[in-house]
Amino acid sequence: MRRGAIAPLIGIGVVAGGIAAAVALALPWLPTPASKEAARIHPLFWFVIVICIVVFAAVTAVMGYTIIRFRAAPDDDSDGPPIHGHTGLEIVWTLIPTLLVTAIGIVSAIVLARNDALGANVLRVNVTAQQFAWSFSYPEANGLTSGTLRLPKDRSVLLVFHAKDVIHSFWVPQFSQKQDTVPGIETRLHITPNRLGTFPVICTELCGLGHAVMRTQAIVMTPAAFDKWLHGQSSAVASPNSSVAGAAVFKNNACGACHTLKAAGTTGKVGPDLDKLAAEAQAAGQPLQDFVRQSIVDPNAYVAKGYAKNVMPATFGTALSKQELDALVQYLISSSKKG
Repeated sequence: MRRGAIAPLIGIGVVAGGIAAAVALALPWLPTPASKEAARIHPLFWFVIVICIVVFAAVTAVMGYTIIRFRAAPDDDSDGPPIHGHTGLEIVWTLIPTLLVTAIGIVSAIVLARNDALGANVLRVNVTAQQFAWSFSYPEANGLTSGTLRLPKDRSVLLVFHAKDVIHSFWVPQFSQKQDTVPGIETRLHITPNRLGTFPVICTELCGLGHAVMRTQAIVMTPAAFDKWLHGQSSAVASPNSSVAGAAVFKNNACGACHTLKAAGTTGKVGPDLDKLAAEAQAAGQPLQDFVRQSIVDPNAYVAKGYAKNVMPATFGTALSKQELDALVQYLISSSKKG
């Protein structure tokens, strides 16, 4: 390459790299990390972005200079000169990408290994994905099930995933990790939350008609607040008072995300209004208690006018214990009468 070509190449590369760097830095591409794993993943992201910007600047510089320096005149229809390969150049542009990709692979493997390493005193949470809801079970609290993922700050957490129907994908943006849930396969994800707050839980795998509403929340709490919640909810579900137990089951299984129930302060519109259960039971020609129980364990047996089948999960009959199911039925009946 001629000496006079160096300055234009550098100039074009600097401009292209500057523009790319400005775009990368000016926009908030990543959420604020809320886990130790995310704090490792984000630097890896920027490591790759820096490499990409350098490559982009180099390629743009060569292409830009070539277009300007070697452009043909408008009336030049002659053939271009025969050009043969350059062995040295081919080795260079093969070796450099190989080294860059190898570097990305090594750094990624280190981050992945560190993120997968479990800490001491691991909290296990069993996560069940089904059309179209998440449920989280805590073995430490005798299998307490919640529709909201609650986690203690700075404690190693192992999420163990199962899918009851189709493939789903668990994602909390602030944790910067995703994990697919596949029917018949147990998958796992390690998280160590390190920032208090409430973060969205999103399904990122198209899983059917209600995919867009398959959302809940991950709430990171102080260890003391988490322990209080865990034991309090476990006691509430086991309470001999059916109203207290039923309210806990309704809340823990995120029923309010899809249904309206004044007594619970929920306004969900995906499913029928639970304050109108008596009218729906009459329309179905069933006793109220039998209708409510059937609607939970076999939601497709009777579908209210204006709603579609296969939206409500059909697995609550097995996911809930008999005690939880009985409490929920009684709670819904008493609450709908008040509404």
